[in-house]
Amino acid sequence: MRPDLGTCMCETRDGTFPVSKQTRALARDLEEGAINQTILPLIPSGATSINSHVGVFNDGEQWTYTVGLYPVYQHRAGDQSAFRLTIAQLANSGACKPVELLKAFGISKSCLMRAMRRYREGGVEAFFPGNVSGKGAQRRRTGRVLTPEVLGRAQELLDSGCSKAEVARELGVAQDTLRRAVWDGRVQMPGDSAAAEPTSPVGSDKSQRSVSDAEAADGMGTGCTRAGERMLAALGALDGAAIRFESCRHVPYGGVLCALGALLANGLFGPAHAHLNKISGYYGVIHVLLLLAFMSLCRIKTIEQLRGKAPGEFGKLMGLDRVPEVRCLRRKLSDLSCDQAAERYASALAGEWMEADPESLGTLYVDGHVRVYHGHKTKLPRKYVSRQRLCLRGTTDYWVNDLIGRPFFVIDKVVDSGLLAALREEIVPRLLADVPHQPSDEELAANPHACRMVLVFDREGYSPGFMKEMWQCHRIGCITYHKHPAAPWPEAEFSTRNTELSNGETLAMKLAERGSLIGKGTDALWVKEVRKLTASGHQVSLIGTVYGGQTEGVAAALFSRWCQENFFRYMMEHFEIDLLGEYRTAPLHDTERVINPRWRQLERQRGSLESKLRYRCARFAAMALHPAPAGQEKRAQTRARVQAELLEEIGQMEAELERVKETKRQTPHHMTWAELPEPERFTKPVMERKRLMDAVRMIAYRAETALCALLRPLGMQSTEARRLLQDLFVTEADIQPDASTGLLEVHVHRGSRPAVDRMREALFEQLNEMAFTFPGTKLTLHYRLVGPTPPANPSASTNGVTDSSQR
Repeated sequence: MRPDLGTCMCETRDGTFPVSKQTRALARDLEEGAINQTILPLIPSGATSINSHVGVFNDGEQWTYTVGLYPVYQHRAGDQSAFRLTIAQLANSGACKPVELLKAFGISKSCLMRAMRRYREGGVEAFFPGNVSGKGAQRRRTGRVLTPEVLGRAQELLDSGCSKAEVARELGVAQDTLRRAVWDGRVQMPGDSAAAEPTSPVGSDKSQRSVSDAEAADGMGTGCTRAGERMLAALGALDGAAIRFESCRHVPYGGVLCALGALLANGLFGPAHAHLNKISGYYGVIHVLLLLAFMSLCRIKTIEQLRGKAPGEFGKLMGLDRVPEVRCLRRKLSDLSCDQAAERYASALAGEWMEADPESLGTLYVDGHVRVYHGHKTKLPRKYVSRQRLCLRGTTDYWVNDLIGRPFFVIDKVVDSGLLAALREEIVPRLLADVPHQPSDEELAANPHACRMVLVFDREGYSPGFMKEMWQCHRIGCITYHKHPAAPWPEAEFSTRNTELSNGETLAMKLAERGSLIGKGTDALWVKEVRKLTASGHQVSLIGTVYGGQTEGVAAALFSRWCQENFFRYMMEHFEIDLLGEYRTAPLHDTERVINPRWRQLERQRGSLESKLRYRCARFAAMALHPAPAGQEKRAQTRARVQAELLEEIGQMEAELERVKETKRQTPHHMTWAELPEPERFTKPVMERKRLMDAVRMIAYRAETALCALLRPLGMQSTEARRLLQDLFVTEADIQPDASTGLLEVHVHRGSRPAVDRMREALFEQLNEMAFTFPGTKLTLHYRLVGPTPPANPSASTNGVTDSSQR
């Protein structure tokens, strides 16, 4: 809830704005010294920051060091003595920590320690021994061994690639003498000038970022290195932090940036600003949605799992200092999705997907998925879960997918009346309103076999009356399994036909076709019946009102329905669609129709009585068909007594069954929520955050499917392509922004095998041609694999330590 803003106004360069009571109290505590005040970073524009208040600027000829906005040191480019003096002064004065200087300039630790020791022992004069004299100054005579001629020869040998030990042996001088000449700058090591003089940071590694993120915890929190922007956001003067990338090496999950273009193409941000609620603060809508999408692709299935991830590392993927903490992210999701905003966002996404690919709307799969509820806040009605073969408490989600399994939308039902009710009341009206480019009434009248679309579902949707209603009222075709097929057809009617499934696979099937009449009375309907003959001789019967389609098309449409079952299994395993989004519950509406508990109790009694009756009838018939052998009078008497008891029980159960059936016929099947007895009432889980998460998961799945389509021409099957992408998303990468070229370089680390690298390179070539721009910036994404590059500091290579990208 937003705080009370009162009447206090804060003045800034851009005008005035109201501040809250909490903000005024914070400002008062800062002035009185009750809390420690974090220094705002004031680095001049164009300068490279060493820490929050010290920066360095290079104009090509001179290096200028600033504390805040004021210059304090300056020296010529290439002046190593002045550079060593400056870093020694910064470190000894406490303006910079040694680790900050090592990170900023890429120098070795020993180089900095020597400079600090020389400054403490000899002061400024120690760095310029030939120009000053006096107490404490190091007096050094003109070199007698390393004459100018010897120094020239030494420089030639070093430039040719010889080591310092080899040069010392060649010239006949002590190795320490040559090392001192290198330190004084009289001889340059190859590449040492680039390492000695300050350069722009080439990118922080994971260890350096870990240290800086931990140091920031003393101020605003772990990884909160943008103190100024966070302070402005807290005061209400900033809505959404700017996306600003830094040069970083081996960032975890860096490969997930390869999916950004596919996420954008599938509408991650398209309808967000128009339909989701507005949120204020440091993290905006773009940050939250991008984080959720990256989490889904990286298989971080719950928000709580973010606790085990470094927040600063994930922030580098989005151009931020860190990602929000778990509690903050939950609050942002609640603000974004409340007041039916998540439903509007998901509906707009479905409309965009349908408009972008109208050819995929010719045939749609509809099926229900029971999402089991394991909570204890309420007692939801029990539903049969086919994958576990149990009746468990939960809700039912009805998904609508296209021929290759891509989802369009989902409808959740706490009180489920079945697939036919969901189709008739919600799914079909929504499809008729949202599906673009439907045939006009004139086109349908001209072609009596044409239909608007085809719905494919399993045996739960078998209903001649429903299929007749869909065809006559809406011209919608239906395909399902025949629930009551007639006698087997002669095998002579079957012929082998090549059938192409939705995934591109071609199968040879033995098919036969007839026209069949299903239903009775007013529900009677002529349908096309197609049967498939299996190798065992079993005939699978399919029926449909697709009168103009070919036999192979009807068979392919229904047998490809397993792509939706595979979608459910994949989403449960990788995207956790059964996850409970929040623990809150809400009451149902008073007019909501629920099943009468009394009717459900009578139905259980009827089933139990029928089961017991069948068992006793079967036992009585078996004893009557197999009487006791002659000569076993005692056994015959026992069987006669048991038969009499069974006959009596059968008569009593038949009478009880008729009574239960009659009572059930007189008991209403449904009743309203207001009429439900108090002990039988239940509440429904709140679905706001769950719907938003489901929408983002659908985008992530469609984005992954789109990337699989780019790999399919390379000869990869769908399963192999998804496995390759899963490994790619969790691979480390180096991020290098280049404002001069307008590129955001993503250097992905290499895989485990050369074949994997070849596939990744082929994928990167296609992604680079598409030239996607990172949202919120003008940087174009460019991908490549990490190549064999030299270390950032040549002198550091002598210690034998390499990072992961170099390896």
